[in-house]
Amino acid sequence: MCKVKECANECVKSNKKCKNKECRLWMDYKEDLNCSLVAIQRHGAMTLYEVADRLKMSYVRIKQIQDTAVEKIDKEELRDELFVLDDGFF
Repeated sequence: MCKVKECANECVKSNKKCKNKECRLWMDYKEDLNCSLVAIQRHGAMTLYEVADRLKMSYVRIKQIQDTAVEKIDKEELRDELFVLDDGFF
């Protein structure tokens, strides 16, 4: 198991918020023990409003980030469709 999951599991087991602010999954949201993995485990899929609340950002900014990510994924998929050779390699 990776260290990040171990850390999240330890936080859940002890019911104590994570103090490792250097972790890329850390967030300042005590209800979810300051861990985005714990938030996902507890709540599953969340609305953009819920994500914005946890990250202390506006809904609009979260929507912009989502739109940019989806656009990048769509471009990569289109590129893959256009440039894949018969043998499956570029």
